[in-house]
Order: sequence, then C-alpha cells, then structure tokens
Amino acid sequence: MSSDVRVKICGLRDTQMVQAAADAGVAYVGLVFFPKSPRNVEIAEAAAVALDVPVGIAKVGLFVNADDAALDAILDRVPLDVLQLHGSESPERVSYLRRRYGLPIMKAVGVSSAADLPALDEYAQVADQILVDAKPPKDADLPGGNGLSFDWRLIAGRRWPVPWMLAGGLTPDNVAEAIQLTGAKQVDVSSGVETAPGVKDAALIASFCRAAQTA
Repeated sequence: MSSDVRVKICGLRDTQMVQAAADAGVAYVGLVFFPKSPRNVEIAEAAAVALDVPVGIAKVGLFVNADDAALDAILDRVPLDVLQLHGSESPERVSYLRRRYGLPIMKAVGVSSAADLPALDEYAQVADQILVDAKPPKDADLPGGNGLSFDWRLIAGRRWPVPWMLAGGLTPDNVAEAIQLTGAKQVDVSSGVETAPGVKDAALIASFCRAAQTA
C-alpha cells in the first residue's frame, strides 16, 4: 500500500496545527462542535480556523445529535465541506440533513463486535461516507476520541458501496498495522496525535501521516 491512504486529523482548534496537518499531507481536517469534548470549538474560533485551511483539504464538522438550529448557526458562519455525524442519528436523519444542507455526510458507526456490523451496511445506503470507529464504553461522555480501538479483524476484507474511513485508537505506532489488517484507504486520528486531551502535537501529526502513507 502506498501514499494513496488519505488521513484525517480531527479536533483541530488553531491555525498552527492546521498548518502542521497541511504540511504533513492530510486530506481532511476535523473541527469538533460538541461542548462536552476537550476539542470543542466555538463558532467564531472555528470560522477563523476554517479560513486558514489550504485549498484542497476538506473541512469536516463533527456533530453529535445536533438539531437544525445548531447546524444552521454553525453553517451560516463556518465554511464546512463535510458533515460528520457522530451521535445516534437515524438513517432518516442522515438523509434529511444531506438534502437540507446539500453537503456530503460522513456517518460514524461504533464497532465492538460482529453484532455492530449490520449498522455499517444500513448507513452506507444513506451517507456519502462511513466512519468505522471503536464503540465508546457505556458510561463514556464522548462518542469518539477516547483512544480506544476495536478488533480490526472484524472488518478485514469488508467493503461498502461508499468510501469508508477507519478510526478509533489509531496512533503513529499502530496505524500501519491497522491499514494492513483492514485494507483501509482512509484513516482518522484525534487523541493519537495529542500530548494531552485536546492538545495536538505537530511532530506526532507528521509521524502519523508518514506511517499511514508508507503502510
């Protein structure tokens, strides 16, 4: 596998780290709009960061069960390219938001066992991409970004009718193995390139991208 692996760095909050991600060759940057997250960005802050994202890198907004009013307020100010739905949004909600905003939807689906796999097939019918993530613990405050991975063999060789991205507990040290086991062409990282919750590190970003692109 070569440099055709596309990387998404999620939870960026400042232009310095956006630049570090761009320098490392990412395909996507993620902005988190979820108040409980240590990576949450306010609208004004997000608008400023989004304007600094170089052309050609997709700006992804991460939302957790956001209502139309919240989405309207953010999309009025922040020029996003993709909406990432990371809550319990139904397939009907995914279809509705896709029509309402005319933007591609990436739906995150948590996996911990084979019983979770049918949901991937279901959302692949309505979303533009699916994000295959580790299912959070039952008592977790955050639906993602918990630094947990799942058994990658569960999805080895599986394919869906839309592009998909692997997430959950990826780090510079394990991303190559994850790509080799699953055949992922896209990977997403948040806590794996941080020195503390919400604090990204330029060297870790560069190291992660290098490992993914040479897997």
